[in-house]
Amino acid sequence: MPTPQVYDSLIQQGFRRSGDHIYRPHCENCQACISVRLLAKELKPTKQQKRCINKAISFKTKISKAQFDLTHYRLFEKYINIRHADGDMFPTSQKQYREFILSKWMDTHFLDIFNESDQLIACAVFDQLSDGLSAIYTFFDPDYSSFSLGRLAILKLAKICQQQGLNHLYLGFWIKQCQKMSYKGNYRPLECFINQKWLRLN
Repeated sequence: MPTPQVYDSLIQQGFRRSGDHIYRPHCENCQACISVRLLAKELKPTKQQKRCINKAISFKTKISKAQFDLTHYRLFEKYINIRHADGDMFPTSQKQYREFILSKWMDTHFLDIFNESDQLIACAVFDQLSDGLSAIYTFFDPDYSSFSLGRLAILKLAKICQQQGLNHLYLGFWIKQCQKMSYKGNYRPLECFINQKWLRLN
């Protein structure tokens, strides 16, 4: 079984975690999947990102150890049913949720976002690393889509990196041609893992 120390090394080589599995796409004659990380200390929020933060000013956040509970699962289920009914995670199940979100060996946490009534409306799942945080997955209540909670979650995680003095927020794989992943290119400065090196995009 892997350890956090092993994964700490592998993620710096472009790998990614899903549940207890570590992977990196390798397709002959194709380099569309690019591992990216945000230089969190130097984050330059756009006007759109600043508006997102201001719009959610009344929301509360809480960090907790990642573990299974029905409140989070039901939010995840609602998110998948409404936002990703055309994806391979639909229909979801508690077993699938556990195997995808949780890990037996990694230091994984939930960044929860609550509305003014203390209702859980979003959860960003992330791993704690020696040089940063790794954003694993974010799910949210589709009724709050106008608040751009996925964008807010990344900005909140970047802020946590800054508070902890960490350099990087790993965002997984960036596929320019994939609309669902293209948002990752909106955060700068960004580093891309290309030809076994991290290259900076300002």
